[in-house]
Amino acid sequence: MDNFQALFDYVQKLSGKTLSVEEKQIFIAHFKPKKIRKRQYFLQEGDVCKYTGFIVKGAAKTFTVDEKGHEHILKLSIENWWLADFESFYKLTPSRFNIEALEDMEILQITHNLVEEFIKPIPAFSAMQNVLSQNNTIAAQKRMQSSISQTGEERFQELVNDYPHFIQRFPQNLIASYLGLTPETLSRIRKNSSK
Repeated sequence: MDNFQALFDYVQKLSGKTLSVEEKQIFIAHFKPKKIRKRQYFLQEGDVCKYTGFIVKGAAKTFTVDEKGHEHILKLSIENWWLADFESFYKLTPSRFNIEALEDMEILQITHNLVEEFIKPIPAFSAMQNVLSQNNTIAAQKRMQSSISQTGEERFQELVNDYPHFIQRFPQNLIASYLGLTPETLSRIRKNSSK
């Protein structure tokens, strides 16, 4: 039940609406608790993303691997974030991404069909999805703009301002990849910014 409380709190906070006892029971009936061990995959490139998962505990990375074997991190996810390749989840197409646990994780997962049939009609969930969609669009635009026009120092400072906990939570090589920098460049930037 504790796992579900985190989800209820999240939906109610984002939507500004209260879930009824009946609505909470619908969530409990359709979201399935799942544990994912560190280094296990939630999704692998080429597979269809059949589930979306709400992170109750733990962290993950969404990434691609280029032809030289280098990882490119698109997203770092922590508690109260959603895991999925949403293009694959909604269109049921093969994913271009991998999603791997960086720590032991506890998630609540649900299929696309169950979201559509049982969860989406719940007003608080629908309102939460709208807010989430807006937030994701804004974040994607901001990330695109920063990767095109900002220096490494500016991208790092933006990360520190927006997600200060990431700096303590994730290893430097992951932060560097997320920012599109080499670990050496990030190390130099961090050194300069602490002066």
